[in-house]
Amino acid sequence: MKAALASLTALALSACATTPAPVAVAAPASPPPAATSPVKPTPPLPPAGQQWLFASAEGAVATRQTYGELAAYVQHAIAKRPVDSVVLAAGATPAAPAFVPCDKKPFAVVFDADETLIFNLGSMRWFAEHGVAFDPKIWDEWERTGAGKAMAIPGATEALAALRSRGVTVIANTNRSTATAEYTVATLRAAGLGEFRHGETLFLMGDDADGSSKDMRRMTIAAKYCVIAMVGDQLGDFSQRFNDKGLSIEARRTMATATPIASLWGRGWFLLPNPVYGPSIRGTFDEVFPADSRWAPSEGQK
Repeated sequence: MKAALASLTALALSACATTPAPVAVAAPASPPPAATSPVKPTPPLPPAGQQWLFASAEGAVATRQTYGELAAYVQHAIAKRPVDSVVLAAGATPAAPAFVPCDKKPFAVVFDADETLIFNLGSMRWFAEHGVAFDPKIWDEWERTGAGKAMAIPGATEALAALRSRGVTVIANTNRSTATAEYTVATLRAAGLGEFRHGETLFLMGDDADGSSKDMRRMTIAAKYCVIAMVGDQLGDFSQRFNDKGLSIEARRTMATATPIASLWGRGWFLLPNPVYGPSIRGTFDEVFPADSRWAPSEGQK
């Protein structure tokens, strides 16, 4: 019996010794992540001022409103036959205004061209897409080749037709160059604004020795016409005095809005919006926002 037990014990021990150790099994690999579509970069947008001026309903309403007020005012002025034009006389200033007499001269309305009669959509898009504020060589090429790529400002076509139907001469006084006169004529024509003739109904930078100032050109026009209204998008379209580089933002604003010149806005002088370029686009935080307007949310709301 002992021999049998010994034999069984030996057999059991032998079995334990020969049983293989358990082998670790690796966990199955995780499946690769699903392929995702590449994120497309957000296309750049035009500057906010261009979005508003060139495309918004609000911008179109603002320009149509101004041109409608112009047409109504001109009809009233013709019936009244003003003694004086709305062109400042030589030596006069917005602070001490005096005006060129009308006498019996025929009526005229004087317009700036760029962003007043036309939107320069072709050149403005190129500048914006290429991050260029302004390039005179590119602009010169635009003046020469932009016909058909500029469009009439909303309200301008109808207003000019109304003025001409009442016998009022429509004149453009613009800082486009005399060297590109024929192309400017073509651009205005292609935009549906009618015919202009250089030296008669179209006045350009280079017509006199006054450079970019339009004052001397205005005097030339006022010598022949009773200018009953002027239309522009910059204050320099009414008097170069507004563009004095020594004027602070506050002083310039005061000059334009103080008595007695303030009464001319909408009654002889008509200003169109232009938040895109020009001497109005400037100012630091402290210049734009008065010190007494400073405010901040409470700490818990930041």
